[in-house]
Amino acid sequence: MPDEPQAIRLDKWLWQARFCKSRAIAARLVADGRVRVNALRVTKPATAVRVGDGLSFAIGSRVRAIRILALGARRGPASEAQALYADLDAPAPPLEPDGYADT
Repeated sequence: MPDEPQAIRLDKWLWQARFCKSRAIAARLVADGRVRVNALRVTKPATAVRVGDGLSFAIGSRVRAIRILALGARRGPASEAQALYADLDAPAPPLEPDGYADT
């Protein structure tokens, strides 16, 4: 029997990955319909998520798109939490001067 579970509650994963300060806040985020799992809106905090699932949700004024890499066993430090997901938001390309002066 593997040590790591095959699935975990969505609200618990959001809390363990440190996207929410408490499970109650995570549960409210999901219950309000503000989270999508694999492009489908979910409203049940007990929705099971697995490694490889894609999540999208709004936190503050930013929309996050992430892929679950691991389920985790506890709510650890931030460095441990960041290893649970891959950020799918493409960083903005750096601005390069084009050599032309605005005149």
